[in-house]
Amino acid sequence: MEVILKADVKGLGKKGEKVKASDGYARNFLFPKGLAVEANAQSLTELRNREQSNQHKIDLEIAAANDSKSKINGKTVKLTAKAGTSGRLFGSVTSKDVAAEIKKQYAVEVDKRKITMDDIKSFGSYKIEIKLYQGISAEMTVSVTEQ
Repeated sequence: MEVILKADVKGLGKKGEKVKASDGYARNFLFPKGLAVEANAQSLTELRNREQSNQHKIDLEIAAANDSKSKINGKTVKLTAKAGTSGRLFGSVTSKDVAAEIKKQYAVEVDKRKITMDDIKSFGSYKIEIKLYQGISAEMTVSVTEQ
């Protein structure tokens, strides 16, 4: 009997897959526990629609990441900070500060955890990398000046 799994089943398959299972196993274990449904025309159509919906969502996320990349790639983010007499900053410039400044200057929402950089503890220009999506990243320059 062909069934569509609603959850991962050890030794049979992963959620959303169409697999063959013995009639008894399907009727006595999979169906009562809600782990699978019979692979009829309606359930196959629902599976196909769900897969198309997931693919459409992924396509939209990729398009948004490419749009964000075109807005910020190669640009410079200017930050000001307070410093002591030796030119070292009070504290440091973190990815949280950079993400907030990117949003303010370029109107692009960036997750601070996706920014690859070292903590900046002195004035100057620094290269950073922002991972926007799997395989899509942007390079920027952070310029820290005195307040």
